[in-house]
Amino acid sequence: MRILCYFFAIVLSISLVPSSAHFFPNISSLPPLLRNITAAAGPWDAFKKLVDCNPGDKIDGLGKLKKYFQYFGYIPNAPSNITDDFDDLLESAIKTYQQNFNLNVTGKLDEQTMNHVTMPRCGNPDIVNGTSTMNSGKTTPSNTTSSHLHTVSHYTFFPGMPRWPVSKSELTYAFLPGNQLEADVKSVFTRAFERWSEVTTLTFTETSSYSRADIKIGFYSGDHGDGEPFDGVLGTLAHAFSPPNGWFHLDGDENWVISGDLAVSAVDLESVAVHEIGHVLGLGHSSVEEAIMYPTISSGTRKLELASDDIAGIQQLYGRNPNYNGSAATPSTEQRDTNGAYVEGSMWGLIVLMTVGFVFLFL
Repeated sequence: MRILCYFFAIVLSISLVPSSAHFFPNISSLPPLLRNITAAAGPWDAFKKLVDCNPGDKIDGLGKLKKYFQYFGYIPNAPSNITDDFDDLLESAIKTYQQNFNLNVTGKLDEQTMNHVTMPRCGNPDIVNGTSTMNSGKTTPSNTTSSHLHTVSHYTFFPGMPRWPVSKSELTYAFLPGNQLEADVKSVFTRAFERWSEVTTLTFTETSSYSRADIKIGFYSGDHGDGEPFDGVLGTLAHAFSPPNGWFHLDGDENWVISGDLAVSAVDLESVAVHEIGHVLGLGHSSVEEAIMYPTISSGTRKLELASDDIAGIQQLYGRNPNYNGSAATPSTEQRDTNGAYVEGSMWGLIVLMTVGFVFLFL
């Protein structure tokens, strides 16, 4: 057994290669080329040429757009030979996407929809195995008979509402040693954790032991072994696994700004950290645009304050901090019911997670 564990540890050390992430204290520390950009290009910007395509069209690039929708769960049973045809599958995916993001539901690739599709976002899918984490999974009294749906006010959970055990309200977190993060970068995560501990019963403490930490934070580039590869600047920014896995990965290729003003070519580290911690604690994506758990965030944008939607969801999982006075909440302007959300990595991701557990158990 010990030999087997060592073998898997070697496999993990090869596949989970840390990234030397790009950190900038503030906008003035960005290189002039990045600081002066007025419109930063991301990996999905090529989709903008598809604006005003119509059902029945066959245009180069529609196949890649289908793969985008497939990745985030909107085309769950895509054929192996994805074509450039604007077919019924694509039209249905567009309508569901528009519904989830409060856009006009037309099934057309209008400019408003495409501007949203190309925004940087969390890498966790919005729909997995046909179960939506957002508006399209909204339940009504006439369709709540399915046992796998959990109806709540706005926020969403992973299936079964997984949470950290009641006996484990003091969670620890650690940073991947290979990233060699400076203290100012680590302090960003400290502030992000404090935003959640302020409203609930959980506390978070940094530990030097990465292997024993409840929450493991790391910066990676490209394919890093969990089945959810990163795609470069201003695409998928980060992703995280549900409790009690505790894996929290960020894209090392992004230009991460630690504090101060932002540029359109950079991403606010704390904004993304607050969002992903929500996943680590058990929250899914929300269709409430003001919520931290909304899936997208524009580059050059800072979004730090928990909305009432976020607070209500996390307090349903862990209870209310008796010292919380409600002053930090950003009001949510939308009222809706949505089904339980979840994020599911690939089978390889699950195998990796189980392997880590066995390695730490037997070493």
